[in-house]
Amino acid sequence: MTEFSGSPLDPLQIPNDLTIAEFMLEYRHPLRPAQGKIPCLIEEETGRQVSLNEVCNKMLFYNVCLTQSCLDYPVAIWAPQYLGAIFTGANPNSTSAELVYHIKLTGTTLIIAHSASFEAASEAAKLAGISSDRVLTLDSHPKATSVETLISGASVSSTFVPKKLGVGEGKTKIAALCLSSGTTGQPKAVAISHSAVISNTIQLSVQYPTIDTLFTPGDVASGVLPFFHIGGLVMHLHWMVFCAVTIVVIPKFSLVGMLDSVARYGIQHLLPTVPFNKLPDSSGKKYDLSKIKYIAVRTSSLSNHGLVFNNVNRQCGAASMTSELQDQLVQLCPQATVGQTYGTTETPAALITTPISRSFTSGSTGNLLPGVQARVVKSDGTLAGYNEPGELMVKSPSLALGYYKNQQATDESFTADGWYRTGDEVTVNEQGEVFITGRLKELIKVRGFQVSPPELEGLILNHPDVSDVCVLGIPDDYSGEVPRAYVVLTEAASSKAKLDPEPIKASIVKAYTAYSF
Repeated sequence: MTEFSGSPLDPLQIPNDLTIAEFMLEYRHPLRPAQGKIPCLIEEETGRQVSLNEVCNKMLFYNVCLTQSCLDYPVAIWAPQYLGAIFTGANPNSTSAELVYHIKLTGTTLIIAHSASFEAASEAAKLAGISSDRVLTLDSHPKATSVETLISGASVSSTFVPKKLGVGEGKTKIAALCLSSGTTGQPKAVAISHSAVISNTIQLSVQYPTIDTLFTPGDVASGVLPFFHIGGLVMHLHWMVFCAVTIVVIPKFSLVGMLDSVARYGIQHLLPTVPFNKLPDSSGKKYDLSKIKYIAVRTSSLSNHGLVFNNVNRQCGAASMTSELQDQLVQLCPQATVGQTYGTTETPAALITTPISRSFTSGSTGNLLPGVQARVVKSDGTLAGYNEPGELMVKSPSLALGYYKNQQATDESFTADGWYRTGDEVTVNEQGEVFITGRLKELIKVRGFQVSPPELEGLILNHPDVSDVCVLGIPDDYSGEVPRAYVVLTEAASSKAKLDPEPIKASIVKAYTAYSF
């Protein structure tokens, strides 16, 4: 085996002279169904809806943002891109210290925060040297100016001139900076072009055409992937909106809450942030899941169980998805397709997906998306044969430009001839099905988030009670994986810990984002 690839993708299908905002709001792509009166987003808690026309009407203002997933998030992304600025999304649960690092790394000049994150955002802005009047809120807050206030007060629309790209400029113009944890040190900012997001949207649309009964305009999907996360950003806000699928915005994931929303909003597509390791007790009795068409399972590492389901509606295939759970899903959702998606921030979002047109080997992530090329490289640098393990390398029109202002890291992961080293170990069978067997990189996946053990070790070592630390990933039924820190305390702290270790544990954990633990 030398190289393998997905189905051909006509490069003419991918416009290279558009911003993402133009592509999503103005451009009529031949693969795109008519939106009509279909809402693009629904707020889970209130049922409030927003259409693409409403998004367009709000795009007089915005720049760069920090907020939880909400109905106004598309405006926070597309408005700055429409004007030629760069968007970067941050976890609303970030501490001030984490936000300061994010701000300085990306060169953020304007912060848009949810009111619940305003205090942390305001403190981070002050520490990073950003004026307080450049910290806005999406919703109202007594100490901040809201974006809605700015929009209602705007009277000179000609001040806002949309950025027009030249031919080919979409491939090089940065649209977004998304943080990705590396194997050493602090997270890096992945520079993603306008064409990269547009390409991935089109690749997914070719793989899953809306003329197929699986994805139909007007379908409703659960939007639980955070919009600052590359999966939520590309797959929810771009691909599914492009397909005229309505997203029910769920700011904080809860399996029970998501299942409640299925009945309330008629959700047909479930895209959870965590593997389905457990279903709630009596879920089959309480929830009617008979209308579910598709369940996308995002897992960090898969293995081959050697099973084949000949019925396309029995496509279950993650190592973390036990046979018991497969039986539960088949019983609860007899008509649903359960598939896999693999991708990274650098790709962005999706490279490999489960096919819907045929049976496949359980345990595989699926096949390459159209337009993706791949190699499997052994540790000695030679190409692996079928079913031989090696590092997955990929080339795709959706690849990121590299790491923002970090040439060394870019050179380590991206080759001069356009290949990206994923750091994931895989095997490929004769049918081109990819099996993720492990990660060469030391990342831990916590509910879809990348957590770097060296980064956590560096943070914990700054604690005055810690003299040494080692962080490892351990299995977790809810999160897939969680980090466990093995800490060597200082002599003074050791004496305290013998009496009561809990205060020291609490003080170490307190400073760090909750999802890391």
